[in-house]
Amino acid sequence: MLDRIVEVINSCRTFLVTAHVRLDGDALGSELALYHILRGMGKEVVIYNQDETPENYKFLPGSGVIVNTLESAPDFDVVFVLDCSEIERIGDEASRVGSIGRMINIDHHISNGGFCNISLIDTEASSTGEILYRLLEKMKVDLTADIAINLYAAILTDTGSFHHSNTGKDTFAIAGKLVEKGADPRWIAEMVYEVNPPAKIELLARVLDTLEFDWDGKIGSITVTRQMIEDVGALPEYTEGFVDFVRSIKGVEVAVIYSEISKNNFRMSLRSKGKINVERVADKFGGGGHLSAAACMIEGDIDTVKSSIVNSVINQQKK
Repeated sequence: MLDRIVEVINSCRTFLVTAHVRLDGDALGSELALYHILRGMGKEVVIYNQDETPENYKFLPGSGVIVNTLESAPDFDVVFVLDCSEIERIGDEASRVGSIGRMINIDHHISNGGFCNISLIDTEASSTGEILYRLLEKMKVDLTADIAINLYAAILTDTGSFHHSNTGKDTFAIAGKLVEKGADPRWIAEMVYEVNPPAKIELLARVLDTLEFDWDGKIGSITVTRQMIEDVGALPEYTEGFVDFVRSIKGVEVAVIYSEISKNNFRMSLRSKGKINVERVADKFGGGGHLSAAACMIEGDIDTVKSSIVNSVINQQKK
């Protein structure tokens, strides 16, 4: 499949690059790395994301070129859909993006059913950034500092700073090569994790007050409401990483953050320490992800939503 993607890249001129809503480091780092690869080959490239770039990722080289409105999707020769397990996750422009003739999907989510005519999916890879590094090597493209920084950020964030179960020897080998080419681990980690606005910390304090446990302490959860976000002047994206505080608690096997999107509509992010497959839990509610990290959305009052998730996690353990 790598050969086929290289062939398409070499034979086409204009490219659209996009990823899922609720952007994370892997999505953004992968998009921007691919942007620099293609631009270095003299290609015309547009990166479109429905959501704006979170503040802590604006340091990534090239982030200023990303657009949040899509003018003429069918005019592109090729669209790359990165870090995305289904076309709908692009957001409101999914149907227009899907109308582009050639679609290439590069992803590592286990829930990906293969929605593009050209798909490079490796569920064993730590991140989409890791897969893109293989593409770069296949193409024999020069690994510039800008590409290295973006790919390192992609791998760093999707491995949870290299301590999630998706971190393998290849992950460290690639990270080492990226450091050699200009990715500064200290600086990148500082920019991603240590530039939190005060409102994010205020929001975290309120959210941690909602901490509760189920199933004899094996399930830990927190809840964030729209009112909390409004009260402290935060943004919804500030909740990224909150669920990891819950997962860090001794005895917790599955951590959940319930995020209120609208009245009686919640988005759940689930994290597992590995014994329970949370992708199967999310899949039950139309979501997806990985064995240890997944997400889904459920309509209903908060008590009903919590009960549904807790029962699903417990049932998953029994299988």
